[in-house]
Amino acid sequence: MTAIPHIPALRLGEWYSSLDASDLKDLRSGEVLAKLSQVNAGIVKRDLRHVAENARPLREMKTSALLEACGRAADLFLNQALPIDGQGTKQSPEDYVSALSSTSGLPHVLVRANMDKVATVFRQMPAILKGLTRGLDLSVLDGGRGVDRGLPLCYARGADALGVVLPSNSPGVNSIWMPAIALKVPVILKPGREEPWTPMRIVQAFVAAGVPRESFGFYPTDHQGSQAILQSCGRSLLFGDERTTAPYAGNPSIQIHGPGRSKVLIGSDEIDRWEQHLDVLVASIASNGGRSCINASAIVVPARGDEVARALAARLADLRACSLADPEARLAAFANPAFADFIDQTIEQGLAQGGAQDVTAAVRGLPRKVVHEGGTFLLPTIVRCTTFEHPLANTEFLFPYASVVEIPEEQMLEKIGPSLVVTAITRNAGFRQRLIDTPLISRLNLGPVPTSRVEWDQPHEGNLFEFLYLRRAIQTAQGW
Repeated sequence: MTAIPHIPALRLGEWYSSLDASDLKDLRSGEVLAKLSQVNAGIVKRDLRHVAENARPLREMKTSALLEACGRAADLFLNQALPIDGQGTKQSPEDYVSALSSTSGLPHVLVRANMDKVATVFRQMPAILKGLTRGLDLSVLDGGRGVDRGLPLCYARGADALGVVLPSNSPGVNSIWMPAIALKVPVILKPGREEPWTPMRIVQAFVAAGVPRESFGFYPTDHQGSQAILQSCGRSLLFGDERTTAPYAGNPSIQIHGPGRSKVLIGSDEIDRWEQHLDVLVASIASNGGRSCINASAIVVPARGDEVARALAARLADLRACSLADPEARLAAFANPAFADFIDQTIEQGLAQGGAQDVTAAVRGLPRKVVHEGGTFLLPTIVRCTTFEHPLANTEFLFPYASVVEIPEEQMLEKIGPSLVVTAITRNAGFRQRLIDTPLISRLNLGPVPTSRVEWDQPHEGNLFEFLYLRRAIQTAQGW
């Protein structure tokens, strides 16, 4: 009988196996695939007292050397077996795909797509840092000061480490913290309950590529441990729903990554050509299994809403629950079936209020919630809402879901509220300018670009360099 692997914590680069461990289970069979060490808040706080001294090897590396290491890490992450404990056990890429799929519900094909995304971040790190720093000479990070366009400048790190409280919904979210290492800031990671695999694999790829192991903390922990990370690191990223993130809203040292409520807007000048843009709408809603904050959760049109909703329902009905290993699988199973039940009930309660219709119900010919090969799935759902004030019109769920709402073009901006990504399909110069001017949109796509498409030199939610570094005035006396 094969022994069940035990994944330790990493205490600033040192493996640490705890007697307290959680089970990582196959969501279909309940089989225990691995044990994951759990650490308490006291250990987290104790270790973070030493993070500044442990950061020295990373900060002594040249930025150019770190960027070269990122390039090497891309191949290691994609193609090599990497450690998952301190006992010599390694996980192959194939085993990683299988394990992640089994515990998170993401199909193998989408896991591999996310692997490519992570590898692209490794490879594109020079371009990413160029975008984050707006073309700053990166040698400034080596000495803290330099000259930009003939003017002296100085940057100081705003934190000894970046804390990251991660979710389990998609491996791609790890791409947001990865540039911190190239920016010479250690990371303290709290992995998602069902998804420790990706952050651990990224860490081991960095280390195998030559980044000092002391630069990484990997702390599977509880709510108190997460709080310790958020409170003890000078800067932190927090992923979660509104209930999780609400206590930290307005805290300048914590960058919140909550629901995106991303949208596609079609202008009055393009609505009669809506069929030409159907592929963009489908990709915006359904890519990555609908699990990302950059997936569109609302399609806003000035007219022809019924036609758009019916066409989307017909296209998305092709997405069915499949085996997670099926190369055609595009839907993810829920690791926690109770969460799927909650979402399904929330939608049904919203429909019962009136003013909204599930247009996909008749097309799919099945209930929204289905069980296939032991996995619980929610089938794509398009809801036609009569007003944007309806509770189902501006909400986000972790599967391919979107509302379709008609709003006059001149009222769209005042109605849609804060949005992580907006794709605006319009050539109207005045409307485009209003979209550019609003502070409510974090990333704006002008033209038929899926909300889910990412340009790595254009951060879509916050700027990690500006979050981690402080620019300060510096004057040097003549001759000094």
